[in-house]
Amino acid sequence: MKHFGAEAGDEAVPWQAAAQRVTQALAETAVERDRRGGTPKAERDLLRDSGLLMLSVPRELGGLGANWRQTLDVVRGLARVDSSVAHLFAFHHLLLATVQLFGQPAQWRPWIEQTRAQHWFWGNALNPLDKPTRAQADGPDHVFSGRKSFCSGASDSDMLVASALDADDRLLIGVVPTRREGITVLDDWDNMGQRQTDSGSVLFEGVRVQAHELLLDPGPLSTPFACLRPLLAQLILANIYLGLGEGALAQAKAFTLGQGRPWLFSDASAANEDPYVLAHYGDFWLALEGARSLLDSAAVAFDQAWLRGTSLDERERGQVAIAVAAAKVASTRAGLEVAHRMFEVTGARATTAALRLDRYWRNLRVHTLHDPVDYKVRELGNWALNDRLPPPSFYS
Repeated sequence: MKHFGAEAGDEAVPWQAAAQRVTQALAETAVERDRRGGTPKAERDLLRDSGLLMLSVPRELGGLGANWRQTLDVVRGLARVDSSVAHLFAFHHLLLATVQLFGQPAQWRPWIEQTRAQHWFWGNALNPLDKPTRAQADGPDHVFSGRKSFCSGASDSDMLVASALDADDRLLIGVVPTRREGITVLDDWDNMGQRQTDSGSVLFEGVRVQAHELLLDPGPLSTPFACLRPLLAQLILANIYLGLGEGALAQAKAFTLGQGRPWLFSDASAANEDPYVLAHYGDFWLALEGARSLLDSAAVAFDQAWLRGTSLDERERGQVAIAVAAAKVASTRAGLEVAHRMFEVTGARATTAALRLDRYWRNLRVHTLHDPVDYKVRELGNWALNDRLPPPSFYS
């Protein structure tokens, strides 16, 4: 397996060792923490101390200077062992990208500088589907009130990116300290998967968002470049799905080789020589390899679009959207297939609760419902048949 973020022939970069250390530490406690749920405070602090919270930030801003393909490669590697912490880590970088895409350098540079200096961990309260959350104008400021759901990583965060609708139903997005008066992070996430993402609710009760904290220039989804934000979100999800599939395959392989036994009627002398077992593993590898190829291609296309900056045009952005949609569909299908069928090559002994091998399927099943994959397939069909690129939205 390649080192994190490394291409064939690349020299090692300093953050690769940190990524490996964090991954190893997460793997040692992942099973118990999946059982326990709750906020992975120690693991979040491990990421703070590792320096990896600055991974996607350019070196001239004090960051580690990884491109998006490298950053997503780290996300995928973390997801192989702990998709919850991978989710939190990835959304932190998504939110750093959000302020850069929706705001101006004079606005977001101080936030980036403080992220480096204070080891800030960013949390999410930006759910555009939560329409009851409202923003009332108060001079140049706005006051946010309402309840936001699916606020991944809000617990133990230092900064929140939050959204609300104003009197004209315009989406406003602001950046506020998590501990600001009126903000309550609710401990109400108890789903069957992604159990340590704290993707529950945040209550806003008369929270003042100052004018300089609102992302208005250019604002959300206002330019082709700003419209890269949902594509990065989709790439993050796809890499987590693939990482989960790869993790499930690795666990199945270890079990088959270490504890597998040929079935009573098999002619094979060992489980790893059984023709049916080999056929399953062939299917698993093929599905994951295809998704991996599409994901890597989409990440390269995204990096190229990111470097275009405000020169990016609608068609260029749309072509990246097609690449991302294809990768999202493939990783969803491949990950679910492997996580579900891995028990066909491991057998009844692998279902013991102590192993919690079902966590791969549970995590995938919860996370792949973020937005319906059927609509991604429809986008691809509309492109294949009618040459129509996906219209920008917070989900495409």
